[in-house]
Amino acid sequence: MYSTGASLTESCCATTGDTAGFAEPALLGEAVVAHDVFMRSCHALPPIVLAAATLLSMSLSGCAQNGAVSSLALPPTAGTFDYQLGEPYEIEGGIDVVARDSSAAPEPGAYSICYVNGFQTQPGESAEWLAERPDLLLQDSSGEPVIDPDWPDEYVLDPSTSEQRDGILEVISPIIAGCAESGFDAVEIDNLDTFTRFDGIDEAGALDLARAYVDAAHASGLAIGQKNAAELAERGRDELGFDFAVTEECSAYGECASYSRAYGERVLQIEYIDNLPAPGADVQISTDAVCGDPDRAPLTVIRDRDLTAPGSDLYHREQC
Repeated sequence: MYSTGASLTESCCATTGDTAGFAEPALLGEAVVAHDVFMRSCHALPPIVLAAATLLSMSLSGCAQNGAVSSLALPPTAGTFDYQLGEPYEIEGGIDVVARDSSAAPEPGAYSICYVNGFQTQPGESAEWLAERPDLLLQDSSGEPVIDPDWPDEYVLDPSTSEQRDGILEVISPIIAGCAESGFDAVEIDNLDTFTRFDGIDEAGALDLARAYVDAAHASGLAIGQKNAAELAERGRDELGFDFAVTEECSAYGECASYSRAYGERVLQIEYIDNLPAPGADVQISTDAVCGDPDRAPLTVIRDRDLTAPGSDLYHREQC
């Protein structure tokens, strides 16, 4: 942490009222997050001050909500990576980066990412949402809740109005906070792209909810990853405030460059063996082609679709 950067950031926070601050992350991260948040927060500064801020961007620290300096770690770009949303398990030699469901425990000693379904209901919880919060579910023209056809046990949430967003946040924000309490380092918010897949969801409302998730994660000391939605990658970084990306099947669909342009090496990539090559893809894609793709993420793993554990007949894991 550099005192000059801290002083400049503290002045900015005092001027703008921004309370989301970051220090230079230790070991696992970089201060690029501090730069992005600082520059978004301090847009009103005079040009000469902004120029100085840019030069100092990689060493900035910020003012946290309680006035203390906080730090935010980003995922490593090297090591052993796995995607374990189905069932947690150990890997011989250890894991450096792993994503697990919010109901699971983080991996000790690893950078652990907490999966949160922020725009659809979780399997097994749909009945509760329908009974207690039907107004937060997207409804079709007949007034029936909309179900994701790819995940028939998940209802689609509707964040179109501020009242709906507040209701959704009452449920999801404690889950994000719980990820931090459990010891996770970051969260990934799934199904950001529902407004592009289902009619009736207001785009501005969906993006406002995404921003609220970013704020909730940062307030809990967690980094937050954009999940999929390649077309939103640059907006996700610049406008919404995501810190890194988690992408499924960007090689299969030729989308990896969109993520690398926006997030650099801070991309975690998962491909699924049953979709190589992807149906309708312009070219044949093999596991070798995935790993040889110049646009692929430094941490890329090829998994089975069900994300099973070793011992299952379906289990497949191959890291590039």
